[in-house]
Amino acid sequence: MNQLDALKQYTTVVADTGDFRQLAQYQPRDATTNPSLILKAVQKADYAHLLHETVAQHGKQHVDEIVDRLLVRFGAEILQHVPGRVSTELDVRLSFDTAATVARGERIMALYRAEGVPAERVLIKVASTWEGIQAAARLQEKGIQCNLTLLFSFCQAVACGQAKVKLISPFVGRIYDWYKKSAGAAWDEAARAGANDPGVQSVRQIWTYYKHFGIPTEVMGASFRNVGQILALAGCDLLTISPELLAQLAGSEAPVQRALDPAQAKAADIERVQYDERSFRWALNEDAMAGDKLAEGIRTFAADAAKLEKLILAA
Repeated sequence: MNQLDALKQYTTVVADTGDFRQLAQYQPRDATTNPSLILKAVQKADYAHLLHETVAQHGKQHVDEIVDRLLVRFGAEILQHVPGRVSTELDVRLSFDTAATVARGERIMALYRAEGVPAERVLIKVASTWEGIQAAARLQEKGIQCNLTLLFSFCQAVACGQAKVKLISPFVGRIYDWYKKSAGAAWDEAARAGANDPGVQSVRQIWTYYKHFGIPTEVMGASFRNVGQILALAGCDLLTISPELLAQLAGSEAPVQRALDPAQAKAADIERVQYDERSFRWALNEDAMAGDKLAEGIRTFAADAAKLEKLILAA
């Protein structure tokens, strides 16, 4: 048995790609996308027609609606290749506007419904800002499932649990990147690998907290830099993995063991915490890594969203 199949015994495997032609060989249950992945995909010959067809059909509409229609087109195609759900990210430039986030989430879901896609097969991805989390709470109340992304800190995860969101995506690799860059020459790769990886430790803390207190929000580790990070989270609810790392897992038959144990989580000695807006903003401010990576992630996705709009306007 290869490592990918072994991992699937403990964890739901999700493909992190907009390249839906790659999905069949890895047989993930779900798939996730983001503005950067869609931008990358539409610049490939295999997918350029999706952009041109969408513009041809809806070119008279405002560019933000064309973008949403393109994202839904990709999502609907992806759902033909996976049995579960697709995560579609709404415009990250709305990350600090609760009402606008709710409205855009409702529009994306309406577009999916028009394509005959049931609501339970879609997760709307929203950045884990305070405003984004409150928007997700409202969307969840309307029956629209949300995936809270750009999540780097414990306070973000706790607030998402309070909001009863369906799923969170803590970013393992970007946490690792920050600590590695911060340490500079003092970074010891071997000493900070596997269970000692700061990104892995963050997800373990969140997962343990959720399981200990019976919080139903699903934890999906994301943004991996190497196979070691993935294997150190075997047993997490879900892991979303790039095609490159899926290929590495499929190509190895080294043993895979469960790393996250629900019984240990239940027995953990931890206290329940609660965040309101003031305490959330303070906790996030106190976590330099999380504050830096959240802001950087929003800027990066916003830049790629703007590039996608330019491609649409030029089509």
